[in-house]
Amino acid sequence: MRAVVAVKRVVDYAVKVRVKADKSAVETDSVKMSMNPFCEIAVEEGLRLKEKGHLKELIAVSCGPDKASETLRQALAMGADRAIHIKTKLRTDQELQPLHVAKLLAKIVEKENPSMVLLGKQAIDDDSNQTGSMLAGLMGWPQAGSASKVEVDESKTFITVAREVDSGIQEVKCPLPSVVTADLRLNEPRYATLPNLMKAKKKPMEVLDAESLGVDLAPRLQVLKVEEPPARAGGIKVDSVDDLVNKLKNEAKVL
Repeated sequence: MRAVVAVKRVVDYAVKVRVKADKSAVETDSVKMSMNPFCEIAVEEGLRLKEKGHLKELIAVSCGPDKASETLRQALAMGADRAIHIKTKLRTDQELQPLHVAKLLAKIVEKENPSMVLLGKQAIDDDSNQTGSMLAGLMGWPQAGSASKVEVDESKTFITVAREVDSGIQEVKCPLPSVVTADLRLNEPRYATLPNLMKAKKKPMEVLDAESLGVDLAPRLQVLKVEEPPARAGGIKVDSVDDLVNKLKNEAKVL
């Protein structure tokens, strides 16, 4: 059984994000980039399924500029078998939108014929939480989103997934092939060690031009302006409960 795992290169979660002077986008020049944390969890889950004998091959896929290859090398260092880099010059946080990515991934799925596609439930740059659902819709496959546990049946014909929903944990059973999107509590990703990072350089990475896949990459949405959130005002002390109620009612207008 083979699985495809999609990974995205984003601004590192520990970096303080800065907006460009012209307010057109977030500043990415000379900024530390890394694998999207949810994608990292998806890679780890693929590796665990492989270690349990459910998967024979795990293929990492990423859409993005030349440097997206670094993110793929990290996935290879973690344990993925090979990688596919869909190269594009479009900004992956604004111009390359979820529908584009879903259609590009669908082309890879048609080519590789996996039994499962693993993704992070969302990327921390655009927070769209759409690609997995769109991919499942395009392929006509069942989808289990926000997964906190994934189990493969012995027959390898279906999976049981625990999903994190507002009311608690929902358990669903999906026939394979399926799309699964990873939530934070699915697992704890392993570190890519230095020896494995060196070995990853020798693992195969196929490079495809996004335009060669026959997908319309024209943006459906346009970002008009990007602004930093307003600075938080300092708190004040009140003398009494009546004072507090008065300010909440007349100044904050929340009562």
